[in-house]
Amino acid sequence: QVQLVESGGGLVQAGGSLRLSCLVSGTRFSDTAVNWYRQAPGKQRELVALIDSHGGTDYGNSVKGRFSISRDNAKNMAYLQMNSLKPEDTAVYYCNLVRWDLNRWGQGTQVTVSS
Repeated sequence: QVQLVESGGGLVQAGGSLRLSCLVSGTRFSDTAVNWYRQAPGKQRELVALIDSHGGTDYGNSVKGRFSISRDNAKNMAYLQMNSLKPEDTAVYYCNLVRWDLNRWGQGTQVTVSS
């Protein structure tokens, strides 16, 4: 059974940093793509960053230059390093694992940025 567990969320002041982690189990991690999404209250879920199986990355316009996605295939982990956080980054952040035969979501982790 494929499982994703996010961690690392919390409360941080504007300008601060957090690193989110996504631990994957139950499948071969190295041939998957990983997306990080976020959803703020009353808003649609938004793609924040993605990393493909080859390590290629892309970012949403609102986080470019501030966030960095990475993966460690040996540990079955994906990460989202978030710097220069803003109050508008407040949301529940979700890890999403994708392959041709797979589309799984984690339970989400809350990130709250105070002004």
